[in-house]
Amino acid sequence: MGKQMTEILKGTLEGIVLAILAVRSAYGYEITAWLRDQGFADIAEGTVYALLVRVEKRGLVDVEKVPSEKGPPRKVYSLNAHGQEYLDEFRKTWDFLSERLEQLHRGGR
Repeated sequence: MGKQMTEILKGTLEGIVLAILAVRSAYGYEITAWLRDQGFADIAEGTVYALLVRVEKRGLVDVEKVPSEKGPPRKVYSLNAHGQEYLDEFRKTWDFLSERLEQLHRGGR
């Protein structure tokens, strides 16, 4: 992953993870695996776990501990109403930036 991608992801990975959780509940490894399947091959599992801790502390997700056959209980994250509001605002901001960038790319004003 290039340096530019890394820098852009610093500001957007949280919105991407919340968008994943808007579709379905998931635990950290599932989220990391999904991101890698979608082309974010260099995403470190630790990056996703640190992000999940942050969004949990900010009250954007609900967490349920679910027993696991392979070890300790898993923390399953789901988007709550506050997280959905945050995600909606993130999408509006993303759409605004994306549209302006596309407009500039086409040489328009």
